[in-house]
Amino acid sequence: MRTIAEKPASATRGAAPPAPTPWHRRPGVLPWAWALALCLLYATVAVRRHQLLRTTGYDLGIFEQAVRAYAELRIPVAPLRGEGFNLLGDHFHPLLAALAPLYRLFPSPLTLLVAQSALLALAVVPLARWALRALGRRAAHCVAAGYGLSWGVASAAAFDFHEVSLAVPLLAFGLEALGARRWRAAVGWTAPLLLVKEDLGLTLAAVGGYLVLKGRADRGTLRLGLGTVAAGLLGSFLEITVLLPALAPAGGYAHGGNLAAAHGSLLGALAHAPLDLLRPETKATTLVLVFAPSALLALRSPLALIALPTLGWRMASENGFHWGTAFHYSAILMPVVFAALVDVLAREPDPRRRRAPLATVLAVTAVLLPSFPLAQLAQRATWHTTAHVRAARALLAEIPDGATVAASNRLAPQLTARCEVVLFPTFPVGGRLYDYPREVPPPTAEWIVHDSETPESWPYKPGHWPYPLPQQLAELRDARRLHGYELVARRDGITLLHRTKTPRTPS
Repeated sequence: MRTIAEKPASATRGAAPPAPTPWHRRPGVLPWAWALALCLLYATVAVRRHQLLRTTGYDLGIFEQAVRAYAELRIPVAPLRGEGFNLLGDHFHPLLAALAPLYRLFPSPLTLLVAQSALLALAVVPLARWALRALGRRAAHCVAAGYGLSWGVASAAAFDFHEVSLAVPLLAFGLEALGARRWRAAVGWTAPLLLVKEDLGLTLAAVGGYLVLKGRADRGTLRLGLGTVAAGLLGSFLEITVLLPALAPAGGYAHGGNLAAAHGSLLGALAHAPLDLLRPETKATTLVLVFAPSALLALRSPLALIALPTLGWRMASENGFHWGTAFHYSAILMPVVFAALVDVLAREPDPRRRRAPLATVLAVTAVLLPSFPLAQLAQRATWHTTAHVRAARALLAEIPDGATVAASNRLAPQLTARCEVVLFPTFPVGGRLYDYPREVPPPTAEWIVHDSETPESWPYKPGHWPYPLPQQLAELRDARRLHGYELVARRDGITLLHRTKTPRTPS
């Protein structure tokens, strides 16, 4: 006798099997598809900029010299940063050595640029995955687009290579773990931040502070949070006060002057601190723009507190580069902003009330996009190789592999994969980055290649660096007159000299 639960055999045989889910709608595909698309987008911008001589010795050339040294099993000495300068004495980023095997296979500055593109794009995976799980498919696309096209990521992707690209995916995966209340996993993802840069221990401490905030009723979580706070603060303290001074050729912390008191005394600095965090107005603009891609909703999440350490040291710095929206300084903030956005929207039970915020996110992204580097892909000049670029490549090809070269800032990263490169004219002197002496030592490299054309401006103001053009041209004349260099070729503002004589002693 057939039970009630049984179905007739004819019904079972006649029922159509459920249709398989199309591959592009499977949950695991969306985050990784975005990561692939963004990687290609960032890499296109970065590689094309390098091909057009828009990358620089400071910083792509410096980082390539360090990674090249790691790949050759040497300490990361970067001649561009100073003679015998161990780059671990500039910023503490030993995790940079993780790129050495890849560079050993493909020794090129393009390897670093593509690796950075992949790392920045990888951070979209946990953010989109969390949004997909908590908010649905359309919201996940909005979050992925908002992060991937955000100005903070775009500015980093288009400016050379920097160690912070290693931290962006680590923090993004850690934030996803915080959202899922997987506390130990969150600490595991973010603990390596200590090996990326000395200030990121403060970000790790902020992650610990979030655990303390969320784990007040749970002793285990509270202990984990307090331990993470202590590890982050102690790690940054030891790196800044012990490791960096021990590794820096000149001793001390090379960037400590950026946080020097500007008001003559500690009390004066503390009294002016609240206003100094917002003066000049560039700082206030940046603070608004950091959270603008989330339609300011990120400010409603406690996750936003994790952005405070980075924002704090940047606004307190006396280096104007730290205040604005250019360069790579905001990349680490973008995962925080979009994780906080997901956290806020996930607490809204009515899906219909999420539509307006998500539409605002897309609108803000679209409005900001033309003002930042991804828009370069739509500019005709990006796809046009000028006569100046062709002349530079022809002259650089005259320099043999393994030679020592003093090169202009925009030409240096074109050579760092195959030559030992320093910056022309001699800079820095004695490894002192912010010291511009009136008299500099004579050049000692076998070759000099100098570009007198005004470099493409973004993210720098138009002009020549590190010295004014008249001083550079004077150094170039002295190289031929006093230091034994002969003219090999001059084309389209680019001069190539080769040392063939014993330098003359000035009378």
